[in-house]
Amino acid sequence: MSESEERPTSLKALWEKAGRQQKQLASFTDYNSTPYKLAVAEALDTISTCKKLINDLSLFSTNEILEDVATSELRYFLADAQRGDLLLKQHDRATRLSILHAARDAYRSFLSLCDSYALLGSYEKRAYQLSDKISPTIFSDMHSDAAARRNSKIERYKQEKELKAKLEHLSQITDSPNIDDEQVRSLYLSQIQLAVMQSLQQIEGIYLEIDILGKAPSEEQLLEQRRKQQEEDERSRRRKADDKYSDRVDPSEVLRRANGRRLLSSDGKPLQPFTLLPNREIIKGGVFGPGHRLPTMTIDEYLEAERERGGIIEGGGEQSGMQPEPDEDNLELADQETYKARQWDEFTEANPKGSGNTLNRG
Repeated sequence: MSESEERPTSLKALWEKAGRQQKQLASFTDYNSTPYKLAVAEALDTISTCKKLINDLSLFSTNEILEDVATSELRYFLADAQRGDLLLKQHDRATRLSILHAARDAYRSFLSLCDSYALLGSYEKRAYQLSDKISPTIFSDMHSDAAARRNSKIERYKQEKELKAKLEHLSQITDSPNIDDEQVRSLYLSQIQLAVMQSLQQIEGIYLEIDILGKAPSEEQLLEQRRKQQEEDERSRRRKADDKYSDRVDPSEVLRRANGRRLLSSDGKPLQPFTLLPNREIIKGGVFGPGHRLPTMTIDEYLEAERERGGIIEGGGEQSGMQPEPDEDNLELADQETYKARQWDEFTEANPKGSGNTLNRG
């Protein structure tokens, strides 16, 4: 289509308006504010009108090649890509899933147009063909192993970085009054190449979000969970309100034992005087107390109690190896000791020292 025709004139003005609106969105900091949401809606309405006008004017056709497209019309390739970007800026939870599908369709429409004009590389073309299937791992599955996926991401990152540097340079040139058609055409084609890479990235993010939303509970499920929680809280509150006051002695260890002795007998009778205190007073009194149990008796008292209980074995030590002094008045015990001594003498005479060692004899 010739640039001299008048019908793209209104489209050009509308396109420039859409560009200004999208630049204005970058000035917002609160993406949940009403002014931001209204600005997104206005920009989306403008770009959607541009897309409709492009279709009505039949600017692009599958019967022509890239060289047939006028330089000034190349920028309109980006209509669907920009529409997808604006759709993703809407964050209404109730309609988020439908928004994601609409954005995916917009990006795929842009990639389809680029494919028909042979603007997709081998990787982009394959990714576009696979993007018809909604899967969170669709682009990761394009490579056989993790190393290939990593190298592919690094390569695409480098290409994107080079494209952005080229666009920045071309943007500065186009501001010059001596700019020629070839430089403007190169600028638009670079913008399209960058949009292709970013559209594939956006589609991958859309599929991941769709997968997450599919696993998340629905609004009805969330309301049901909230209702059940409220009912459980109400039952718990009622149970606490229905608890009756008990005048029984607190069976805690503080009241059951003092200085190692029980305060109450097994049948509940007091064994020594004590004072009943509420739990709050007990806790309050222990705030500045030691962080460990204090001893209730001395070491001597403990040893004496263990001795009475039979827990200490008497004897042992150096005293156990000392022989008692013989009783000279006990004749029977003296005869036994004499007999043992004679037996030992006879044994040593019959078995001289070393007689049992036959290994070292010649």
